[in-house]
Amino acid sequence: MTDIFTRLKQDHDRHREMLDHVADTSGDTKERRESFEQLRIDVSAHANAEEQSLYAEMLARPDLQDKGRHSVAEHKEAEDYFEDLVDMDFGSTGWLTRFKTLKERLEHHMEEEEEEIFAAAKKELSDERAQELAKIFDERKPVEKQEVA
Repeated sequence: MTDIFTRLKQDHDRHREMLDHVADTSGDTKERRESFEQLRIDVSAHANAEEQSLYAEMLARPDLQDKGRHSVAEHKEAEDYFEDLVDMDFGSTGWLTRFKTLKERLEHHMEEEEEEIFAAAKKELSDERAQELAKIFDERKPVEKQEVA
């Protein structure tokens, strides 16, 4: 069975591909709008489900609270970028500049999670708990996708 860390990394890899794809689009096109919206929904649903699984667990553990709080704050920051971008002119240079900032922030966040946050959590969580958290994540993500769409 897959553990939470493997499951989240799978999403991160897909998000990196989606970010690159949106960055490669230009102008206010159907492709840019649809690709961006797919990214927004998937990243938001991922973050929400991650908070209800891994980060809920981390926030309940004193040794992991600071790292959990840090990541949840970065999720909020990404959400703010998405909200700004939805309201901007998709064909403007300002939109692309803002999107590139979001892309850099998300890539930093995913790298930080994979290299620091997950490593710290792995030390504290049993294999069984890591698998249970993956199950919770997989149950929550489709629900969250419906809610953020």
